[in-house]
Amino acid sequence: MRNPHNDTLSAPGPQDRPARPDKALPERKCILTARHDGRGALVRLAISPDGLVLPDPLARAPGRGAWIGVSRADLEIALANGKLKGALARAFKGAPLTIPADLPDLIEQGLKRATLDRLGIELRAGSLVLGTEKIAQAARSGAVVLLAHASDAKADGVGKLAQAWRVGEDAEGSGMTGRILPLDRAALSVALGRDNVVHLGVTDAGAAERIAGPLDRLMHFIGAAAPEGPPGGMPPGEPAPADAPAAQAANDDLDTKGE
Repeated sequence: MRNPHNDTLSAPGPQDRPARPDKALPERKCILTARHDGRGALVRLAISPDGLVLPDPLARAPGRGAWIGVSRADLEIALANGKLKGALARAFKGAPLTIPADLPDLIEQGLKRATLDRLGIELRAGSLVLGTEKIAQAARSGAVVLLAHASDAKADGVGKLAQAWRVGEDAEGSGMTGRILPLDRAALSVALGRDNVVHLGVTDAGAAERIAGPLDRLMHFIGAAAPEGPPGGMPPGEPAPADAPAAQAANDDLDTKGE
């Protein structure tokens, strides 16, 4: 199903499904590298009814999907040399396809939107703290499980909040500073409906995990630095070796459920 607001695919129905902590996360195989990894580390591509290949940032669009686990730079190379075209043709069993020339842009935009949308949902749920003083107070009390900063945040502001966070986490001397988001204050302010959003504190562990999904996909795709380990939140998983078995061998190169 085409999203009328941007060139990505989205599934009908609620945009937020409950987490399934007791269910093992399935693995998928990147069609470009043949490497297996958890689906949270890869980006799903799907085709619209007219054969247009589009990103499915939330991995929920119905029908067949193909997964890529490469950076934007590598995808641009694969797009230019025809490797992506061949891999998609195999994944979609020779179905007529049109690959947009700006597919890397569409993927990055879709992942950014998914991350911003998730932040907005968590703000409305009461899981985010905004404002330097409020964040500092919550951080010193140990209530902040994840500290994040806009890409254009000033170093002194980052440093002051990071120090308060380390105190609250009893992690002084660890060097933890929180995550620098690949989103500037303008994007965060628009998405969250507040003025000048530069820093944010996440006060719920479940919310931090939900934010990690689209955020980690985005950072992996744009080639950003990996997130710091606990208690800074969501450490990245180790990549699987190239010959690792798929968790779902019958659903290797593609999927038909969008899950």
